[in-house]
Amino acid sequence: MQWLTSLLAVLTVTGVRAQQNTEPPKLVINIVIDQLRGDYLQYFSPTFGEKGFRRLINEGLVYHRVDFGFPNVGQASSIATIFTGAYPYFHGIVANKKMDFEHLREVSILFDDTYLGNYTTDRFSPLTLLSSTITDELKIETGGVSDVYAIAPNAEEAILSAGKYGDGAFWLDDYNGNWATTTYYKNIPWYIDRYNTAHAPANNPDRVWTPALASYNGFPYSGNISPFRHTISKNDKDKFLKFKQTPFINTEITRLAGVFFEYADFGKRGYPDFLSITYHAGDYKSNNSMEFGWEIQDTYHCLDKEIEQLLDLADKKVGLKNVLVALTSTGYYDYKVPSSEKYKPAGEFYPNRCTALLNMYLMAVYGSGDWVKGYYNEQIYLNKKLVEDQRIDWNEILRKSADFIAQFSGVQDVTTAGQWFVDDAGRAGDFRRGMHKKISGDLYIELQPGWVVVPENQANRSDYKQNNSVLSPLFIWGVNIKKADVHRKIRATEIAPTLAFIMRIRPPNACREAPLEEFVR
Repeated sequence: MQWLTSLLAVLTVTGVRAQQNTEPPKLVINIVIDQLRGDYLQYFSPTFGEKGFRRLINEGLVYHRVDFGFPNVGQASSIATIFTGAYPYFHGIVANKKMDFEHLREVSILFDDTYLGNYTTDRFSPLTLLSSTITDELKIETGGVSDVYAIAPNAEEAILSAGKYGDGAFWLDDYNGNWATTTYYKNIPWYIDRYNTAHAPANNPDRVWTPALASYNGFPYSGNISPFRHTISKNDKDKFLKFKQTPFINTEITRLAGVFFEYADFGKRGYPDFLSITYHAGDYKSNNSMEFGWEIQDTYHCLDKEIEQLLDLADKKVGLKNVLVALTSTGYYDYKVPSSEKYKPAGEFYPNRCTALLNMYLMAVYGSGDWVKGYYNEQIYLNKKLVEDQRIDWNEILRKSADFIAQFSGVQDVTTAGQWFVDDAGRAGDFRRGMHKKISGDLYIELQPGWVVVPENQANRSDYKQNNSVLSPLFIWGVNIKKADVHRKIRATEIAPTLAFIMRIRPPNACREAPLEEFVR
């Protein structure tokens, strides 16, 4: 009987330990780094310290290939996908902005005239987001007890991270340099007002950005490049837009996070709290910066220090044994390639000419009228009301329009709404996931490699924008997370259900994915 008593004691202790090891974290820090590239993390790793990126790499669970699974990934669409565990087809956030054809203006995808801004003239709310987020589900599950805050460079990033039920979403206003929010979130913590009054960039806009290290050699092409020097002056009209393209914005975000750690009650209740941080890892877009220059290397070096500082803040105020960290990328990299007489794009596509010619063609086929509303974000919008009034078969006009546009030089393919909203397989299925029937256009134009879109009213045509998919990593780090490197491709939509599983809450209501297998087997 003694052996049975001993066995029961062992099983009891083991059970207690197992239960302790599966306790949800007291604080989840979800870090999304806009335009973070996995290959750049490798190239620039010699400049990193031991407690930033290296800490996550050496101690955490690392997924090396996150696939977003839809075209034209951007800031807003990627963050909405990460937090909802669903594609734009369900959550409705297809891009950062949308075109208001009624008033012929470009507006934020989150524009909402119902709500005023605090420390900003912009009017936003998360109500365009059609599905719940992991932060929403956390607030629902805990009856609103958990604290949920989001800090980001831009409004779309902050609001989509905080969700509909978050306590607050804060971003740096483009024009006044204060930390702004929307009246949709009812209570602004008093310490935000105090920080804006004394410490926000609005109080000291003059900055000079120079390299933090004596030299960088992450790129073999940058060996002979001279150190850069970029000056931001209080007299610059776009000073805070420039500010957001430098390491200064990441430092500022960490400082504001420190204020929350100081005054918010993170980790002091029986439910997880949630802090969402968005950092910037994009290139600096100035006339004298280079794609393979020192600026992007310095950005990563300084960002590594911010990760270290953020983890130190969490350790001091909550204790890292109570913290779970998830870090990932927005899945794209946006840069401009300077053109020259020697290195030119393969061709230029002029959308205004395309829409004008398409409208002339449709008038020849169907009669006089404004058949085309316009072009936006590689999509053409047709006049649905006119089509309905004239009782024209919708699929027919889509097909004829696509066949006409496909003849333009540089056009690789044209996909119609009739294809992507019906066919959920193959190529059309990829497009479908990235579109939404209430916001997206009727024809999606894909250009051939090397071709660029040049709006006729573009003032500076010397730079050509390219939008490339990148190697996007996911790091999950914290107590009881076993070190591992996973090289299989995972979906960005698997992140939200995994975090929900760890926090023991329901996944978001549009999520169709299971948690990552490393957590459930």
